[in-house]
Amino acid sequence: MASLAFASRLRIPLSRALVAALAVVILFNGSYWAQEGLMLGDLLTSLGLVLIGIATVGRLWCNLYIVGYKNNTLLTTGPYSISRNPLYFFSSLGAVGVGLTCESLIVTATIALLFAATYPSVILAEEKRLAGLHGQAWKDYVAHVPRFWPKFGQLTEPERYTVHPQQFRRHLLDALWFVWAAAIVQLIQTLHDSGWLPGYWHAF
Repeated sequence: MASLAFASRLRIPLSRALVAALAVVILFNGSYWAQEGLMLGDLLTSLGLVLIGIATVGRLWCNLYIVGYKNNTLLTTGPYSISRNPLYFFSSLGAVGVGLTCESLIVTATIALLFAATYPSVILAEEKRLAGLHGQAWKDYVAHVPRFWPKFGQLTEPERYTVHPQQFRRHLLDALWFVWAAAIVQLIQTLHDSGWLPGYWHAF
């Protein structure tokens, strides 16, 4: 339990360190596919943008439900009726999407592996906390809602839901992070193409 809580506390600084390291790689990585005159790079970028769009909408959807309720309520409707961790699910799509916009399968795979190595312990730590807070209600919830991969067929939504608009507004920037990341990646690629920024390697 202590190790899980420690992993949860390290999530933000560790994530920032990994993002910084990847940013250096991406900054000086030229497109292998463009160098070879292949269109696969454009296809990877398009797929990445689709995943980022899904991730952004999904994170906004999750925030609509969770903001103002996270610390005292067991959420079981909306995105939380199809997955116990929908925010992390949509974040994983966004992270992979950003990797794809780099037009590198190696960068994409690295991002996916880092996500897979970092977040399971965080999820387990959070679920331990929720189990302690909600007892039997949590056990009943766990019995029919998957931990990560959504079951869209069991979506349930209330007719009305009270939203906390001021807190929700403060979380809008978090949901748009992947869009900004993709924009930065595209700017870097433009600088590479124009010769303003050197590409020291071309990762496959």
